[in-house]
Amino acid sequence: MDMENVLYTHTHITKSIRLALAVGVTGLTLSTIQPLQAQQTSQDGEAEVEVVTITGSRIRAPGIESSSPILSLDSEQISYLQQPEFERIIRNLPATIPGDGGNVNNGTEGAATIDLRGLGPERNLVLLDGKRMVPFSFDGEVDTATIPTALIDRIDVVTGGASAVYGSDAIAGAINIILKRDFQGIVLDTNHSETGDSDGEADNISLTLGSNFDDSRGNAVLSMSWFTRDPVLLGQRPLGLLGIDTASGANLQEFLNGQPPSPPAAGCSGPNVVASGGSTTAIPTRFAIVGGGAAASGQFRDDRTLEASTCSVFNFNPFNYYQTPSEKYNATAVVHYDVTDDLEVYSTFNYTNSTVDAQVAPSGTFGETFDLPLANPFIGDQARQFMIDAGNTALAAGLLSADPNADLTNWQDINGNGVVDAADYLNVQLRRRTVELGPRSERFDSDQFQLNLGIRGALYADWEFDLAFQYGESNRTRVRDGYTNLTNIQNALDSDDGVNCANGDATCVPIDLFGGFGTITEEQAGYARAIALLQEKYEQTIGTLVFTGPVDFIEFPSAAAPLAISFGLETRQETGSQEPDECLKLAPSSCQGGAGGNLLPISGGYKVDEFFFEGILPVFDDQSFAESLDVELGYRYSDYNISGSTNSWKFGFNWRPISNLLVRVMQQQASRAPNVGELASPVVTGLDDATIDPCSIANVGNINATLKALCISTGMSDAQVGAVQDIISGQVNTFDGSDPNALPGPEEADTLTAGFVWTPDFTAVDDFTLSVDYYDIDITNIIGEFSPQEILDACYTNGDTEQCNKINRIGGDLTISGSGIELFTTNLQFLRAEGIEIAFDFGVDLGDKGTLNFSGNVNKYLTQESKSAEFTSLVDCKGVYGTSCDPISDLRWTQRTTWMWKDLTLSAQWRHIDAMEVQPNEAAAVFEAFRHIGSYDYIDLFGRYTLNENINFSLGVDNLFDKDSPVLGNEVGSTSANSGNTFPSYFDNLGRIYRAGVKFTF
Repeated sequence: MDMENVLYTHTHITKSIRLALAVGVTGLTLSTIQPLQAQQTSQDGEAEVEVVTITGSRIRAPGIESSSPILSLDSEQISYLQQPEFERIIRNLPATIPGDGGNVNNGTEGAATIDLRGLGPERNLVLLDGKRMVPFSFDGEVDTATIPTALIDRIDVVTGGASAVYGSDAIAGAINIILKRDFQGIVLDTNHSETGDSDGEADNISLTLGSNFDDSRGNAVLSMSWFTRDPVLLGQRPLGLLGIDTASGANLQEFLNGQPPSPPAAGCSGPNVVASGGSTTAIPTRFAIVGGGAAASGQFRDDRTLEASTCSVFNFNPFNYYQTPSEKYNATAVVHYDVTDDLEVYSTFNYTNSTVDAQVAPSGTFGETFDLPLANPFIGDQARQFMIDAGNTALAAGLLSADPNADLTNWQDINGNGVVDAADYLNVQLRRRTVELGPRSERFDSDQFQLNLGIRGALYADWEFDLAFQYGESNRTRVRDGYTNLTNIQNALDSDDGVNCANGDATCVPIDLFGGFGTITEEQAGYARAIALLQEKYEQTIGTLVFTGPVDFIEFPSAAAPLAISFGLETRQETGSQEPDECLKLAPSSCQGGAGGNLLPISGGYKVDEFFFEGILPVFDDQSFAESLDVELGYRYSDYNISGSTNSWKFGFNWRPISNLLVRVMQQQASRAPNVGELASPVVTGLDDATIDPCSIANVGNINATLKALCISTGMSDAQVGAVQDIISGQVNTFDGSDPNALPGPEEADTLTAGFVWTPDFTAVDDFTLSVDYYDIDITNIIGEFSPQEILDACYTNGDTEQCNKINRIGGDLTISGSGIELFTTNLQFLRAEGIEIAFDFGVDLGDKGTLNFSGNVNKYLTQESKSAEFTSLVDCKGVYGTSCDPISDLRWTQRTTWMWKDLTLSAQWRHIDAMEVQPNEAAAVFEAFRHIGSYDYIDLFGRYTLNENINFSLGVDNLFDKDSPVLGNEVGSTSANSGNTFPSYFDNLGRIYRAGVKFTF
């Protein structure tokens, strides 16, 4: 509840100021609910009532309370966490699942996002003092790392759609960060944390200064902070040392026995080379003729021979991060000044500079296709003959073609003799891990600022206005290093003497990929290495004019106050751009091997003009059946210059039949317009998760005549069906972006919340509060993309020709460069979250032994499901994890017990995550031990001692009993969520963490 220091006199003073927030709960502790002591008496004896505004409404009126559930966390409760990262604070809420953050490595955007109720970070709105925060990228998501945690007074989370109040994006809810106002003094706060393994250190220092000025007519606050977070590699933990295969369980027993990975066969050596549980892009090089079938493949050995059998995979795990390194500087200034008793000017400025690093295993050629001259001198005689024989076998089987007009030209018959020989070129896939180039890295350097300016005050009688202007800007540079330059490698392979390249480029250094580790020299690595840059910019400009006040002639005789309304206009301009360098633009896979595709420039935006209206109408006061009953309504009309107009509305009530029981119901229709990325992204290549290609060798036993015909209809030859390789590392090539001829329309959500808050007077306990709320968020026309597996199943299982047309094969394959599945952004069918949330809070007076407080928050999902289209299956994610479901436990709770005695505070938090199962449709392909995650319980401790009025010390321990994360392998979930054989953002994968802090206050 955002309380203003603006007072106005009203002739109708309610008998008592109602609860401003019916319940405030967090995953840490429940806010103690107390009536607002807002009624005052002026010098002339006339009662004055302090105006309040609750999160979820713009109406400023005396004694209002929310008809929507609001979770609230104040600065005291935040301090128990000793956590300077906002995303990790919110992650404790049972109603959230982790978004992007410090435990996401492969797939991170270098930001920290929030995901309410598993509906996606793009479907909630993050506010700072009730004002939109500028997104960090064209996807419209806010980087919460820019929030000044030292300056937070309170965090409010509104459940359900809030689009009628705040506009687009507030489908799942709104997170409103209320900053400290009228702060005076100096606070220096230092915090340090590290794991029980003495790594993963994080440090934060913040300095906050505030003072009144001009006889207390104004106040200015400046808060500055520095934060740094050290990396933790997968290789620093036993669970991350080796890759565990999700399908077979390979390497699980080695992990359980504390053994290293099994070494590869003799003659197949190299750094991090193992027998199983890793990537097929390995050392030595794996070889395959494109479209040549399973027989035209093999793996080299250290002695340069080439065998049909494979002998090693690459253990990529140790290079990746469980915790990414980061450094951040933040400065925030908050100023307000009373020009007159009835007019205030205010301003907030927030600036953040941050750096986040991600790192994955060394790059490689990852099955990219190259035109290889069989005369290349680095190819040994035996290997050359193997290639020639494999080529002629493929030629005899109809799998090799030199016809330039064919669907696949995988042979250049240089001497025109009609057979494959040493003079020819073959189009081949090479899988060589380029360890000699070092790890792949991506650095995100960000500068983000936002300026809010406003003036508000009295207009006439009890009417007020608020005129505000906002401008925010995010500028980011992404630097990728350690990748292979695929264009240069193609040039370097085209050599017949090992000294010069056929293209005549004097800078070209021929490369040796046909032996064991070390065949790539320093000079070769220099030519084969690629560094790439990506510039991103986002701008947001908002102008808002709001009028608020009572409508005196609309008042029920049974009520003590008239209709209070708020209405206004808002205009918002959003623009985003992305400018990759020439390396990243190259199609189909950029010049960087292992980068997952190419990138193209993006430049777009939209403008929206909006009108909004809200009203709170008291119906009953001081009646035998209703101490109070208020009706709440709202409407917003939004006109987008690209996607057209949308309407959002809300209607609900809060009813207090007796003083200690509040009943609240809210029905809303919310909307989300497509963001810049969803409107303006050009079509590029990429990678996405899939489980099986029904036309590949992995499914050969199930291919009947009908399936074979469908496979052929998508570009395969008869000989290729059942002979091409299956999906590699759980990913296929894709074509992603916006279709300018079929841009997505807005999402719409019907949201219902209903519940009660009970605050009885018990003699044994103090301030008992219990809240129970039901929520149902049903989103239709969701903006997104089909999954690759949905397209594959629709085509090959259902025979849907429209979906078959989205499958593009080269040589019958989906993993060869240039092949892929079209996944353009569109409107899908629906996404729904339904559940019950319970919160409680009460205290016990222990007399001279202090006080004991108990609080908790429980979230139980009844529904968490989605469906892309009629031809796809329902995806039920309740209590499930898998490639289509990031883990969503159907029951989570947090419970906190706090003892306060004199200068000592001790607090224990219990976090519970209920058991989960793998997605039923994926269970058959998952090793039995990985199909279930048991329930998890964590205990965290916090202690604080106040030495004097200027200094306090705090200590804490997270995951007190050092509970290990579940072991699941590396392919059980999506790439960004599933890493290091577990889900590192969802469980305490770093083990026990110790925290310490010192706070100086003057």
